[in-house]
Amino acid sequence: MGKTINLTRGHDIKLVGGAMKVIGQTPEISTFALKPADVFGIKPKLLVKQGDEVKAGSPLFYDKNNESAMFCSPVSGEVVEIVRGEKRKLLEIKVLADKEMSFEDLGTKADIASLDRDTVISSLLKSGAWPMLRMRPFAKAAKPSDTPKAIFISGFDSAPLAPDYNFILEGKAAEFQTGLDVLQKLTTGKVHLNLEKGQKPCDSFANATGVEKNHFSGPHPSGTIGVQIHHIDPIKKGDVVWYINPQDVITIGKVFTEGKFDPVRTIAVTGAEFGSRKYFETRLGCCVEPFIKDNLTPAEEGKTRFISGSPLLGDRIESTGFLSFWDCQLTSMHNRDYPEFQGWIMPSYKRPTASKAFPWSMEPDTQFVANTSTHGEERAFIVTGQYEKVLPMDIYPVYLLKAIMAEDIEKMEGLGIYEVAEDEMALCEFVCTSKTPVTEYIRHGLELIEREG
Repeated sequence: MGKTINLTRGHDIKLVGGAMKVIGQTPEISTFALKPADVFGIKPKLLVKQGDEVKAGSPLFYDKNNESAMFCSPVSGEVVEIVRGEKRKLLEIKVLADKEMSFEDLGTKADIASLDRDTVISSLLKSGAWPMLRMRPFAKAAKPSDTPKAIFISGFDSAPLAPDYNFILEGKAAEFQTGLDVLQKLTTGKVHLNLEKGQKPCDSFANATGVEKNHFSGPHPSGTIGVQIHHIDPIKKGDVVWYINPQDVITIGKVFTEGKFDPVRTIAVTGAEFGSRKYFETRLGCCVEPFIKDNLTPAEEGKTRFISGSPLLGDRIESTGFLSFWDCQLTSMHNRDYPEFQGWIMPSYKRPTASKAFPWSMEPDTQFVANTSTHGEERAFIVTGQYEKVLPMDIYPVYLLKAIMAEDIEKMEGLGIYEVAEDEMALCEFVCTSKTPVTEYIRHGLELIEREG
């Protein structure tokens, strides 16, 4: 039997613009891309050049820190552009997709029950599916040299406008179970499937075997992997835990049942600025332009920011950009990048806030149309008790952040740096009176502690 965890601390940011539970007709998407910067901690080495023909599953680059870890094309087609930045940093590898998909024969098709751990790891590394596994601490691609004490899958996402995995995985129970069977080969501990208490699970989750099912209730960040690990199997210094998105579990299973890399993803198009908000079936690294074209409300033309991921923690992208490696959500938001005249004294418009000082806080079910304004500039970092109200973990977030600023590694370890990443701390940044870039500090702390070892 799994655990049931009832969380009370946190805050749900209720926004207008959630995706209807309808699978829309996917527009024609001609270009896909991999962006090495999406995957923390890797040093990419390019394997193709412009004009090369590739298949789905053909390696595009590998990680110089682990030369067996391949990053493979999600589609077949032609490498049409290799984008570099300062000091020739590799930014994007763009592939013009074929009308008919062709796949590399990976030679990995096998009876999963007969495979040992080393064979599973070797197959995942060469297939391009390995980077879908991430690790805690550090929230980066998993290291094949580690043996995780457990593997976690969050079957729900509590972030604003997040995709509904119960809807996405409905009818995919067999494929999902195959992926779970593969994951069980990778750990000597448990595979945890964490579900939302009170919600009827889809068949993929309800029928899953070989996993420990835990149930969580409470506001965001109850759906984040760090909070779930903290309450189920906390991380201590020296521990390693792996985690993976539910859709990627299916992709991993296909490596062994079909012998190919087939990263199909159902994404949610969300945000009040879009006229049509639905779910669409596409592939890893898709161009977002077809979902945006002719889909903005007239008043938002030229005034919209596009985000790969959730509005709370996603990456800003251009209207011709690409979804990031681990994202299943495209979000639009009104781009309000100018100050409000006497905004501190004028009556405020309705906007999402955790404060009880506004009259609409009396209406807990109110949904808001958000914008990108921070409603103030960065100020002195003061102690207010705000963070503790929205972080359901037994750590002291303000003291942890100050230890990171001081680069005091011993204090960072003592205050719980191994248990957190940007996902859990993003809500602290949202409520912060001081406008402190909390998630930037957390990433700096994680990189520092990993580097200094």
